[in-house]
Amino acid sequence: MTVAQKRPTSPGLSNSFISGLQKQFPDLIPPAIAILIFLVVWQLFAFTPGATLPGPIQVVQDTWILILYPFYDKGGTDKGLFWQILASLQRVGISYSLAAIVGIALGILIGVNQTMSKALDPIFQLLRTVPPLAWVPISLAALRQNEPAALFVIFITAIWPILINTAVGVTQIPQDYNNVAKVLQLSRKEYFFNILIPAALPYIFTGLRIAIGLAWLAIIAAEIVMSGIVGIGFFIWNAYQNNSVSEVILALIYIGVVGLVLDKIMVWLQNKILPAEQK
Repeated sequence: MTVAQKRPTSPGLSNSFISGLQKQFPDLIPPAIAILIFLVVWQLFAFTPGATLPGPIQVVQDTWILILYPFYDKGGTDKGLFWQILASLQRVGISYSLAAIVGIALGILIGVNQTMSKALDPIFQLLRTVPPLAWVPISLAALRQNEPAALFVIFITAIWPILINTAVGVTQIPQDYNNVAKVLQLSRKEYFFNILIPAALPYIFTGLRIAIGLAWLAIIAAEIVMSGIVGIGFFIWNAYQNNSVSEVILALIYIGVVGLVLDKIMVWLQNKILPAEQK
């Protein structure tokens, strides 16, 4: 009589997961404690007489439906938080990609051409200090529609750190690299891909990481003043108009989490692409 035996499960996967969890656990304790303390202090302030903002318990009670059903869609701008954030992320993705392409190209051009750098630097330094909200009326007056105006606001906000950091990275290429390129008689294409881009890459990623945060901030500001479009910024403004402070606080938490995730994605890409000696 043959007895069917259960195949032993490979302990490798579970062991690696547990060991990874154990390694990360000490790093998770401090932020978890800090968040807990923050929530307790926030709740205590909400209990004080005359407090105008709801505490975390009240926020969860008031927004329970939004938390449980982020995917609802009743048409128009009446959508769940998932769709609001997705619409904002789509705008950020389009404009940020354009800003990265234009910013890196212009940064390289300015970095290798000192005359152009001297000519354009005052204009760039002037424009980069303009706050995102200040671009909103100009973009609306020029483009006449909310959607392209919002895209322009993100683009014009995100391009400056990419452009400036790329230009600095190109100018900071060690002279030894340039001497080697001359000795080896590298073509412009070979110099560009084998020396310029690898040497400037850490600066480019610094600009990209700063820009993704600014782009996320810019879309929120743009959507708040551009009524009638789906997005987390308009959701916040609409909730404020309806005196739903708990919804505003919930949206702010979502915005912070998404911003943190975007930054971590950029760090992950940087660690994957950059050589170990440049990290």
